[in-house]
Amino acid sequence: MAIIVNLDVVMAKRKVTLSELASQIGITLANLSILKTGKAKAIRFSTLDAICRALDCQPGDILEYVPDEEGEV
Repeated sequence: MAIIVNLDVVMAKRKVTLSELASQIGITLANLSILKTGKAKAIRFSTLDAICRALDCQPGDILEYVPDEEGEV
């Protein structure tokens, strides 16, 4: 996949745990974990907004586009 999730990096910089962030933004620990590990297929803008607000960051700090290598599907 060409979208990399850097949520764990931003959380580490802010010294915020998964359970703290889940509580702050009102999302289940399991769903936040799926997002953090990059296994999520989508994210709601409202969730992204809540994460950015809680971590005082920009969406680009959390999500990164990396082009696929040629020939990869």
